[in-house]
Amino acid sequence: MTAIIEARDAHLAFGQTPALRGATLAVGDGEIVAVMGPSGSGKSTLLHCLAGILVPDRGEILFDGARVDRLDETRRSTLRRDRFGFVFQFGQLVPELTAEDNVALPLLLGGARRADAVRRARSWFARLGLDGLEQRRSGELSGGQAQRVALARALVAEPRVLFADEPTGALDSLTGEQVMDLMVDAARANGTTVVIVTHEARVAAYADRQVIVRDGRVHALAGARGAS
Repeated sequence: MTAIIEARDAHLAFGQTPALRGATLAVGDGEIVAVMGPSGSGKSTLLHCLAGILVPDRGEILFDGARVDRLDETRRSTLRRDRFGFVFQFGQLVPELTAEDNVALPLLLGGARRADAVRRARSWFARLGLDGLEQRRSGELSGGQAQRVALARALVAEPRVLFADEPTGALDSLTGEQVMDLMVDAARANGTTVVIVTHEARVAAYADRQVIVRDGRVHALAGARGAS
């Protein structure tokens, strides 16, 4: 499988504290990979490097064969806006905006006309079981509803890669399973690559492949590919 996103021998330290110590991971186009590991292992730092949020001190980050770590912040920001989607533990919706406007936001930031952005945003509400919630604000949504709105926002621009950092960490088990079902189904329908950071085995089970991060290095689990 052709890799769409890669870390090659990535090192990153925060002051004197190393977070990544030669992390290497290749994720195939359309693949769903779960990155597991204990707290402080470096798994979220690895995700942030892959997504161009952080730049490693040494090593390479590649997207579609091009070096992300060599881009300046402006170009990395554009890459994150146009090609990547993000779902975090707490949905990080903009509280002043309606659910509909939250979903449309990436399209508006990308220069889409408002009417087109809203039309595309609304199409996700039926797909994710959110009909009738378009005009509600985040404070008027349940945790599961808010996370589904965050998922719609992450997918509305049809990203090549979806990064999900503990996407069910703030949800109960049943709601978390519903969100994961929707995320995986939507990603597979769109051919989206997904990198999930999680410490929960039940979440990792949704992935095609699981790897584990220990002490800033990626280790392959049984049957895993592209890790060392």
